Amino acid sequence: MKFILSDKITKIEPGTRIETVKNVSLAEEYLQDHFPAFPILPGVLMIESLTQAAAWLVRVEQKFTKSIILLQKAQNTRYAHFVAPGNTLRVEIDVLSIGDDVSKFKGNGYVGDDLAVTSKFELASFNVADRTDFRAPKGTDDNVIADMKKRFELIRGPEALEAAGLSWPL
Repeated sequence: MKFILSDKITKIEPGTRIETVKNVSLAEEYLQDHFPAFPILPGVLMIESLTQAAAWLVRVEQKFTKSIILLQKAQNTRYAHFVAPGNTLRVEIDVLSIGDDVSKFKGNGYVGDDLAVTSKFELASFNVADRTDFRAPKGTDDNVIADMKKRFELIRGPEALEAAGLSWPL
């Protein structure tokens, strides 16, 4: 199951910063188990929300040339507020560095003005075709990249890309 934890990109400054939102709904399947009498967004999914937001910055900076972007390391992570159904998790990510293979960020997630999560983290980016430890059908990278471009257009929109100094299609 793939969790999409960035509903909308509200602001993007390529190479510098991104802000996204995740609206938490009781309809989300993982809340049925975490916890039935007190449903909250699991901490690991808060970190995933930070990761997914930062991944958009990597994709834009690398001009959507890498298909896979994964969390490699998280450190100094702190949780300070529950994120419950009906809440919106507002994510703010600042770039520390974006490289060809490894990128570093600091991120915060807020519910209203309350800090819910903070972390410094690293993402790894690569193409499946360049890794000998993966066996995937030919064209896998192209298919994943095409899907990510479509998703980016859905949550950000071409007009906002132009405002950020980007042109569509990417």
